[in-house]
Amino acid sequence: EHNTEQIYNEIAYPLVEGVTEGYNGTIFAYGQTGSGKSFTMQGIVDPSTQKGIIPRAFEHIFESVQCAENAKFLVRASYLEIYNEDIRDLLGADTKQKLE
Repeated sequence: EHNTEQIYNEIAYPLVEGVTEGYNGTIFAYGQTGSGKSFTMQGIVDPSTQKGIIPRAFEHIFESVQCAENAKFLVRASYLEIYNEDIRDLLGADTKQKLE
């Protein structure tokens, strides 16, 4: 009964806020095929309340970086899929390539 905006605000926002303070953070979406993991993570653009956790987190992080004074940032992100014991980086150049 929650939209992705509510999920982000309740669950991911505090984690991403910690990331902007220098801590590592992981959001782990786990569940059966068809349970809504990809939708929750990616979402859709319109309506904006259904934008996923990933675009919201990126906006949050880069807004914090833009507002910070006298600080340097290194932003690194990965989006891994584990399916049938195969691991793939969905942000990599070749999303079909299996990782070790």
